Amino acid sequence: MPSSLNPTALARLLGSWNSGALPAYRELADVVRLLVMDGRIPLDVALPSERSLASTLGLSRTTITAAYASLREQGFLTAGQGSRGRTSIPHRSTPVSMPGLAAPEGLLDLAYASLPAAGEVVHRAFADALTELPALLPGFGYDALGIPVLREAIAAKYTADGVPTTPEQILVTSGAQHALNIILRTLAGKQHKVLVEHPSYPNALDAIRTAGSRPLPVALPSPDAPDSWDIDAMVAAMHQQRPAMAYLVPDFHNPTGRLMPDHYRKRLARAAASSGTVLVVDETLRGLNLDGGAAAPMSAFSPAVVSIGSLSKSHWAGLRTGWIRADAPLITRFVATRTTMDLGGPVVEQLAAARLVRSYAEPLGSRLEELRDNRASLLELLAEHLPEWEVERPQGGLTVWCRLPTPGSTALTVVAPEFGVRLAAGPRFGVGGAFEHYMRVPYTLPPAQLETAVKALREAQDKVGDSPQLRRSLKAEERFAVA
Repeated sequence: MPSSLNPTALARLLGSWNSGALPAYRELADVVRLLVMDGRIPLDVALPSERSLASTLGLSRTTITAAYASLREQGFLTAGQGSRGRTSIPHRSTPVSMPGLAAPEGLLDLAYASLPAAGEVVHRAFADALTELPALLPGFGYDALGIPVLREAIAAKYTADGVPTTPEQILVTSGAQHALNIILRTLAGKQHKVLVEHPSYPNALDAIRTAGSRPLPVALPSPDAPDSWDIDAMVAAMHQQRPAMAYLVPDFHNPTGRLMPDHYRKRLARAAASSGTVLVVDETLRGLNLDGGAAAPMSAFSPAVVSIGSLSKSHWAGLRTGWIRADAPLITRFVATRTTMDLGGPVVEQLAAARLVRSYAEPLGSRLEELRDNRASLLELLAEHLPEWEVERPQGGLTVWCRLPTPGSTALTVVAPEFGVRLAAGPRFGVGGAFEHYMRVPYTLPPAQLETAVKALREAQDKVGDSPQLRRSLKAEERFAVA
């Protein structure tokens, strides 16, 4: 992550910001504030000096000074030395939505695409785990690979899915995000390119940037296109750009819910092998197959594929249990990286996870039926209350990807809490400020709450639509995690 922003880069992010509706310093401050809130300008980054920014934008230094002063007053810029203040989020004494925390009470949370626990199944797994714990207590409790019983269970699951796997090919992690960070540190250091679908999972994009790597986005076609993935563009990017790795979500892609067909998977595996690109495949949503579509795991097409899995979406995010499947020598490299971050995961959680993996399908029947009902309700509600939105019907997963009639996803996200809903802005799913035309809407809430949420979206959309200059004077919202 850069420690400072040069004036040319900031000007590019600002775009056509000066509409003349307000004094120039106000408009400049408002746009910078929205860029910080949306994450397109990271926190703790030094903004350009007043003199250099004034020269680049063709404005007086007085205008820049006033804009920076306004940002400092609002808490979006630290005092700093001279004009080189650093971006920040304002401190407030009242409870607010902070990064990583659930939405404040009274808000329906549409930023998190997660389900409540498969209650009885998860509870029973932990109760059984406690009976198995005494046998492990004489040991130190550290195991960077993961406890054997869980690695054996995960390996057996891959084998049953048609990908023969041994426990030596499994590394247990503290969730899928932890797994991705280990992989990035091992395979894609600073300035390495990482091919990603565009849009993609926000936390993956954040992890790639934080690792110092450069996302190489390849756009997904529109939903009415004959192909759901632009495989030609992906293959061309691999051969021409030679990315160190590719991060893909082929199984009920987040946020679109698409399922990649087998012939595309086979072609990508061949292209990755010939270009020296490591295919890293996020399979955390693979179990949430709502329409019965069939696709083999990507690792069935190449032994060089690195797979990420977890129990967060299928069973419960609170388990914080994930894993990496790869060939044994690569797992050894991942373990060496992992020990610089931590020395292993909690033992009781792994014992419980082993039971859940061994009976992986047990809670899925009822959960998938519930998700199908929720999806149908959400699609009907969006068609009724927001008919101008173009909605892509997902084949699985937890979310619907919607195209708005006009760009304004960020403004809608900032306004929505007034109507009782928290959202994740479309640009969070892209690179370079893309997807202001888009919004991800999960169907993880029950139909009654989805109805309340969609009606609130209608009100928020009307407010944004009726006030074109509203985005210039919106109150600040805290940046928060997206799941």
